[in-house]
Amino acid sequence: MPDDDELQTVSVNRRSLTDRLFDSSRLIETFELHRHGTTIQTEIVAGLTTFLTMSYIIVVNPAILSQAITIPGYTTGEVFQMLAITTILASALSCLVMALYANRPFGLAPGMGLNAYFAVTVVNGLGVPWQTALAAVFVEGLLFTALSAVGLRRTVIELFPQPVKYAIGAGIGLYLLLLGLIETQIAVGNPDTLIALGAVASDPVALVSLAGVCAIVVLYTRGTTGAILIGIGATALASWGLTIAGVVEQGVLTPASMPEMQYNVMPLVGSFIDGFAAVDPQTFIIVVFTFFFVDFFDTAGTLLGVAQFGGFLDDDGNLPEMDRPLLADAIGTTFGAAIGTSTVTTVVESSTGVEEGGRTGLTAFVVGVAFLLSLPVVWLIAAIPTFASYLGLIFVGLLMFQNVTDIEWDRAEWLIPSGLTIVLMPLTASIANGIAAGLISYPLVKLAKGDHDDVHVAQLVMALLFVGYFWVTAGGYTH
Repeated sequence: MPDDDELQTVSVNRRSLTDRLFDSSRLIETFELHRHGTTIQTEIVAGLTTFLTMSYIIVVNPAILSQAITIPGYTTGEVFQMLAITTILASALSCLVMALYANRPFGLAPGMGLNAYFAVTVVNGLGVPWQTALAAVFVEGLLFTALSAVGLRRTVIELFPQPVKYAIGAGIGLYLLLLGLIETQIAVGNPDTLIALGAVASDPVALVSLAGVCAIVVLYTRGTTGAILIGIGATALASWGLTIAGVVEQGVLTPASMPEMQYNVMPLVGSFIDGFAAVDPQTFIIVVFTFFFVDFFDTAGTLLGVAQFGGFLDDDGNLPEMDRPLLADAIGTTFGAAIGTSTVTTVVESSTGVEEGGRTGLTAFVVGVAFLLSLPVVWLIAAIPTFASYLGLIFVGLLMFQNVTDIEWDRAEWLIPSGLTIVLMPLTASIANGIAAGLISYPLVKLAKGDHDDVHVAQLVMALLFVGYFWVTAGGYTH
């Protein structure tokens, strides 16, 4: 690796035209592009790739939350529109904080899985008012902010045993790959085998998706900049072209209808305050505990997994200055709850931007600006077929398998925790569950081998806490 002085003396002739045009600005200096060996053009492509890959959240998050959030005097469609705006605002602010404070290329948005837990389990299942559920998310955000500010979150994450740290990237890769295959209908659910090959020879979504993945593979192999971005864009255009030409009906490859937006979100802003008025302490604590645990370890897993993929980790498997991205994540959660959306977290789709060369906060800055620019044209973002956004996840998921070479498979204390971490992420659709299995099994194997001195007391505490977490989330706790 070249040292800082060598990077600073990069020839002007080798820098892109975009860098020369922006030399008068403070972008290069602010985001330390030379130190990270990147360019403005690369960071912009990476940011746009991340945004396009995660843009589905603008539509999917409101679709999930509107099942639980009802506001007197407003239709379900109007609530959906409010939630789309708050989703954009929460994502944009979080990404900008990540960019300007942490200088990391990670995108943030309301987390999938956490929004479903909010709507399906907490509100519709436990009967908790949605305002109280938002209050729980707000409290979780404040806890995270405090813990991040004093460095406690970083300390806990650095206590993860190395077999778990080095397995997270591969686990996330397998999770992304499976998620992408299912959402593109290349793989489908099967009652006998759980999952099976879809009707790839006749299903329009699967056929167009396969063509899109092939295009990304060819472009990547040929060293084309923006391979994932081009693949997603070309797939979206092809889908609309086939629809307009009458080859398929609207709603097959493209959205069945386009939303009409209104921008009044005041009924949601500050609604969490009303949620403190009628709180059942026991249920509220359980809800905060679950939000806290899932978000804590989802974020930890995403940061470590994407950082490992991008080569950001140090020799001990830790992310330098981890407190900064963790604090950005905490601020995003707190702000999101205040304006009416579920837990904001660092998203695994960030790996697509990292694959395109994103190395600094400029990538996250581009994502944040793209979210803001989408406000007046939400309908245009909604026009991107959801399945097209998942093409990048399939490809990046494959690339993230390279991380398994860091695991010492011939040692039981690596094999078992690493294997469980990798396998349980996709099979339970949860990064946190995979990490939990790894953290529980590691001290168990170490103690069984008699290596008592290798197990930190905090690792035992985390293992016991995760046993409690599984009791709460896997049917042990009933309201």
